[in-house]
Amino acid sequence: MDDESIINNFLNIVDNDKDISNGIAAIKTLLLVLEKSNFCTIQELVNTIKSAIGVLKKSGRPITSIASSCELFMCFILTISSPKVDRFTMDEVKKIMTNRGQTFLKKLLCSRDVIARHAVDFITDGCRILTIGKSRVVYEALKAAAAQNKHFNVFVTMSSIDNEGFQMVEDLKKLNIDSTLILDASIGYIMESIDFVFCGAEGVMESGGIINRIGTYTTALCAKEMSKPFYVLTESFKFSRLYPLNQKDIPNNYNYIQKISDGSNSRNAHPLVDYTPPLFITLIFTDLGILTPSAVSDELIKLY
Repeated sequence: MDDESIINNFLNIVDNDKDISNGIAAIKTLLLVLEKSNFCTIQELVNTIKSAIGVLKKSGRPITSIASSCELFMCFILTISSPKVDRFTMDEVKKIMTNRGQTFLKKLLCSRDVIARHAVDFITDGCRILTIGKSRVVYEALKAAAAQNKHFNVFVTMSSIDNEGFQMVEDLKKLNIDSTLILDASIGYIMESIDFVFCGAEGVMESGGIINRIGTYTTALCAKEMSKPFYVLTESFKFSRLYPLNQKDIPNNYNYIQKISDGSNSRNAHPLVDYTPPLFITLIFTDLGILTPSAVSDELIKLY
């Protein structure tokens, strides 16, 4: 597949399924590349997949989850020891890797349901929850709680990058969940009256901190100051081996749109994401279980 076909397939997957994350769409695209590629050696296959990953990172979509999911996908499909590889033809190797990739994808597609089951016990009748913009996994947790006839209030920040908070509130109201859209600047005002924060993540760093839409760090700071639990709900395919220490350590291609991350002056550009250190995170709800931020590095060792 050429670069244009890879981009078009990826964008078609994202555009045709509004509930799919960029990371899952990237994995589906890599599976398609794997199925349509012909190769004579394992190294040739690796180079083909790496090239496709490079193309996906330039798709114009936020790349935090794309980068981590693609790296895990590579790791998962290549876990065939060298002695065993020698016994197979390249067609057989391709079939094995394709099957591994499909198994990996099926597991990831169940992630949100698993996370929702972990998180729903923390939602009680009458509680007040603050969430940041629109998060698909947070939505699933709230949906699961509503299905158990729990009655609670949700406050959703507008999220001024793309104003996705509007859509989150509309989706919650369709489930008859009491939800209120608030200005991003009113986080401090509303924080003292809420019980906890539910937050999604674009990426979970090896430190246990998260990269997420801009404004997350501000919310976490406010929650910490007011002694409110700050819970992160995220899939394990978003775990990354990056280890930022502050905002300046976020790679440019994570932080800005493509034309700026490629070298244009970013001084006056608005960052898309920020980094929230583990100090401000209470628990991380994942498909691997409920983790403390310090446990993320151990899980990354297992994953890789």
